[in-house]
Amino acid sequence: MTLSALIFDVDGTLAETERDGHRVAFNAAFRDAGLDWHWDVATYGELLAVTGGKERMLHYLERHRGGAAALPDAAARIASVHATKTRHFAALVAAGRLPLRPGVARLIAEARAAGLALAIATTTTAENVTALLRHGLADDAPSWFEVIAAGDVVPRKKPAPDVYLYALERLGIPPSACLAFEDSANGLRASLGAGIATVVTRGDYTRDEDFSGATSVLECLGDPGVPAGHVAGAAPRGTFVTLDDLRAWTRARA
Repeated sequence: MTLSALIFDVDGTLAETERDGHRVAFNAAFRDAGLDWHWDVATYGELLAVTGGKERMLHYLERHRGGAAALPDAAARIASVHATKTRHFAALVAAGRLPLRPGVARLIAEARAAGLALAIATTTTAENVTALLRHGLADDAPSWFEVIAAGDVVPRKKPAPDVYLYALERLGIPPSACLAFEDSANGLRASLGAGIATVVTRGDYTRDEDFSGATSVLECLGDPGVPAGHVAGAAPRGTFVTLDDLRAWTRARA
């Protein structure tokens, strides 16, 4: 099968957004809301087992803060705090605090030049995606992606495959014609569940997770002078991942 599309996760994949981005933004939103919650680096790492920001807050409330009864109108409060958190996150991105990971911009440019379709499949909000793409790539970068499947576009979040199935349906291609890019075991389960071969670039919080079934596991996609750091599975022919590597990995899967 010929490679015709690349589908990217966002948080941890396009950029290392979790520890110094989303976590910081959550804590700022908690302060704004008058909540005495604070997620340190270790606590946030544990909470990442739950996908989705609002779901993460509800999980924390139920496990560590006495449940929904301890927060009147919990659903509405969580939604309000999450909206504030999104604004704080956008400010961090605009300030240049969350650069794209090595190789991301280069590989996207290669794919565009070759006429491949681009898509996003993520649990983060569309606003977060737009902010990251505009500040990390170009102001019109969101328009480069044929599909941006984000936030609550599907009812079940990763590790369910729904967001990838949604992206495939709108791209109008079979899973064998694309590659996914993920950084976590939950994300890998989602993409593999949709039948999509997946390249994993493990990150700050995910390097010790189980990536069995991934086509390739790397430290990053790499750039000239910045090695990809092969961990397992297929390896790039050079020191960083190119579009030719991705095409070869797709052919090998057929």
